[in-house]
Amino acid sequence: MAKRVHQPREDAEFDFILGMSGVPVLAYFIGTWPKAIEPCRTMDLVVGVIADEYTGRLTVVRTDITRCPVATERYEVTGAPSYVLLKEGAVVAHGTGLMTVAEVREFLDGHL
Repeated sequence: MAKRVHQPREDAEFDFILGMSGVPVLAYFIGTWPKAIEPCRTMDLVVGVIADEYTGRLTVVRTDITRCPVATERYEVTGAPSYVLLKEGAVVAHGTGLMTVAEVREFLDGHL
C-alpha cells in the first residue's frame, strides 16, 4: 500500500483524517471476509497508484469496514471494495467493485 494512503484503525481516526484534509477525500472501503480479500488486494494496487498520482489534490483513506462500522453505515457502503468521494464532507460520488486505474481516474476526474 502506498505511503500516501491513510489507514484508520477506528471511526474516530477516520473522522479525524477527514476533518484535517483540505482537499477532496477518496474513502476506499475494504472487506476482510474471504470473498472480499482478493478484490480488495487488487484494488490496493490501483488505489496506491491513484494516491501517488493525485498527491496534493486528493486524500486517500483505506477504510476497513469491520474497524469503521459508523463510517461504513454513514456512507451506505454495502460491499467491498467500495469508493466514496467526498468534498468538504459531502458525498459527490459513490462506486463499488473492481476498477482499473483508468476507471478510477475517470471516476475522480468527473467529480474533482
